[in-house]
Amino acid sequence: MRRIRVMLVEDDPFWQENISADLATETDIEVAAVCGSKEEALQAATLDRALDVVLMDINLSGNKLDGLEAVQELWPIVGKRDVKVIMLTSLKESGLILRSLQLGAVNYITKQSYKDIVRAIREAHRNAAQIHADAAGAMRTELQLMELTATEREVFELRREGLSRQQISERMHKSAHTIKSQIKSIRSKLLPFRLHPPSREADDDEG
Repeated sequence: MRRIRVMLVEDDPFWQENISADLATETDIEVAAVCGSKEEALQAATLDRALDVVLMDINLSGNKLDGLEAVQELWPIVGKRDVKVIMLTSLKESGLILRSLQLGAVNYITKQSYKDIVRAIREAHRNAAQIHADAAGAMRTELQLMELTATEREVFELRREGLSRQQISERMHKSAHTIKSQIKSIRSKLLPFRLHPPSREADDDEG
């Protein structure tokens, strides 16, 4: 049986060593390449016509999110070969998770859950990838928030930070009545989702 050929794209030597070592113990997985930069990954993907799965870190140099750029530039090379991309990162921001999946990644796993990588690789290879729990909750939240208008989303974020209706009104230069109406609209759209509860002092204008 041909082993699953995996390319690890990661700039941190600690994770390069530990993830590679873990994958090397699996009889059905082969570490085909370990790359520390976007450029190395693009070159390796071009040369390896039998690549199956790419484990892609989001930050390959500082905090530039260049792993996302690498995914975009990889597709013209590997897209027709049905290579699967799994994002591997320490970041949990819902926007990054959604963006990764929009760019074509089949899964998103944080490094705190690195023990789940082997299973994710096997699932991706057989086209049975299930979104990891690290990403599923954030995806549900983002999908819910897509129901909001741009103004409602701004109100929502300020509310989640703990600002009262009056504080939001002052920040957005809108009347308190308008903000109250928008909060009511937000709640009607996001019934399963709770707004960040403000303190009694901060929200004494809610009456």
